[in-house]
Amino acid sequence: MIWETVAIYAVAFCLIVGAAFSLIGSIGLLKFNDAMTRLHAPTKVGTVGIGALLLASMIHAQIFSDGALHDLLIMAFLFVTAPISANFIAKVNIHKGSCTAPPPPPEDDTWSTLDVPETDRALMPETEALN
Repeated sequence: MIWETVAIYAVAFCLIVGAAFSLIGSIGLLKFNDAMTRLHAPTKVGTVGIGALLLASMIHAQIFSDGALHDLLIMAFLFVTAPISANFIAKVNIHKGSCTAPPPPPEDDTWSTLDVPETDRALMPETEALN
């Protein structure tokens, strides 16, 4: 009996959090100016808002019926695909030139490469310096 009461409160809390994030994300989607800032609202809604709603469904199904493996699979798929799709949408906007590009890298040959400056090679052990 006590677990059912706790589950009802947990479901209500998750539904309120999920609905609030969905509402705020929808408002953000309408209010932001360009595609890159507009991208943040649905990605947060997709991960937190829909995740909270699915968690509420999972708790309810676990306590009051046979369980909810399909909700867990939906949540896992959502958490894996939402950042990837947001990254692709951001890359498309950058390559189209419809937004400001990220700042250029510093004038350093070792930036985002495996080149090690000569001054740092002396500090490396012998085995790493050969690779």
